[in-house]
Amino acid sequence: MSDTALAPWLQRQLHALLGWRAHAVLLSGPSGLGQYELGLALARAWLCERPQPHGACGQCPSCHAIEVRTHADLCALLPETLSLELGWPLDESTQRELDDKKRKPSKAIRVEAARQAVAFTQTTSARGGTQVVLVYPAERLNVEAANTLLKTLEEPSPSVRFVLATEAAHLLLPTIRSRCQTHTLQWPDETEALPWLQVSGEMTPAAAQAWWRASGGRPDEALALSQRGFTPEQWAGLPQALARGDWKVLGEQAPAAQLDVLQKLCHDLMARAAGAAPRFFPAEQLPPPPPWRVLARWADELAQAARSVEHPYQAGLLQEAWAARARQALATARR
Repeated sequence: MSDTALAPWLQRQLHALLGWRAHAVLLSGPSGLGQYELGLALARAWLCERPQPHGACGQCPSCHAIEVRTHADLCALLPETLSLELGWPLDESTQRELDDKKRKPSKAIRVEAARQAVAFTQTTSARGGTQVVLVYPAERLNVEAANTLLKTLEEPSPSVRFVLATEAAHLLLPTIRSRCQTHTLQWPDETEALPWLQVSGEMTPAAAQAWWRASGGRPDEALALSQRGFTPEQWAGLPQALARGDWKVLGEQAPAAQLDVLQKLCHDLMARAAGAAPRFFPAEQLPPPPPWRVLARWADELAQAARSVEHPYQAGLLQEAWAARARQALATARR
């Protein structure tokens, strides 16, 4: 999809946000609800030369410049890994360091990048209008980078606007949150999300329903899950496979994706143990839940692992440990 193809529930929120006069907007909510897409759409509307009631026109030179990532009045403050993934250019010195293999791309928003964003806000607009700083995901600002932005967030130039998007607002400095007007993203309705999934992911209604369930009702995550190489049938069979110690289906996934599956399985087993309905897997495919104390310990271990899942540990050993722990936890239900 192009950048301008907003999902209907995001389009409604954009329409409401266009009426705000805040100099800094914080888009907040759980992952998978479209924070980046909504943030970029808001920035595009602020910069558009022929804005419409629904947002940017999508046709003017400004809209085209954003589409090709060359707009001189838009500063995208992202982690280097995400900038490369989404096609946003890095400054020359950073690009040279990465090209020369002097270091790996950063997964955090570095203080050097924050300083460049501040310098950007102190220059004159190239087009004689608004300048926009888009920060995503804002929780990736390290402490130094966040503190670098504070004064500019508090006292920006009249022509400068900020849009920060986050999937973990509680990780932001309170001083950052207090300088923004917050919008909490809305959860989409299934009746409009499923048709969107079918079109966006080129999938059948049954597949859209399966991935919608697997994502817990988060459309972006549903789309991402459908592109990981699973079939809906393989996803549904994962709980029983893991209970047997069969790691084959998960073996080709990245560690973060593997951990995501384990956390969803643990969540659903805890829900079953508490007498509630599972959220991510079909109830009939879940093994019997282990005792609560076992599930609570496993959930804590998975949460601890999530804090360091992006660190360069030996992936093979990590998988073996997770597979063994899952099998051990699930086996307690049969004893």
